[in-house]
Amino acid sequence: MSMLRAQLRSRAANGHAAFLPQIRKLVFEFCNSWPSSHPTRTFLLNSIQPLARANPHVEIVVKERVHKEPIVRGLYGAPSLSLSSFSSSPFPVNGRDKVISLKKLEPSGIRKKVDLLLDSSGAKIKPLKSRPVESSTESPRGIWSGLHAPRPTL
Repeated sequence: MSMLRAQLRSRAANGHAAFLPQIRKLVFEFCNSWPSSHPTRTFLLNSIQPLARANPHVEIVVKERVHKEPIVRGLYGAPSLSLSSFSSSPFPVNGRDKVISLKKLEPSGIRKKVDLLLDSSGAKIKPLKSRPVESSTESPRGIWSGLHAPRPTL
């Protein structure tokens, strides 16, 4: 039996011949009557189509949120082949999401926040400070204490 050339190709994986962004869905939620949602409505009218064309891998949803402040929600998840409990989407969201308030942001600021969500992995932010170093062995000189030090002479 002969092998076809198409059967010999490897599949693209993250970091190998292709980059697969972790974000799967952007949800814009705003109120039609509140003045704080006006910049969000302006952004959606002017910039949603170019944003969707530039990011075909992201599902963009626009929802009305009555009498609430505007937000954008990024839902993250890795693509999987099995459709477990998420039968409506081939990309199940595994509980990772980020919510950013769009209150008092101009359309350019909203674009920056959307870019932040698009570039993010969805992982929790970890503090840069590391834990203090704890030794598993005792110091050869012992533990220093001010009670054991000789008193200074004046």
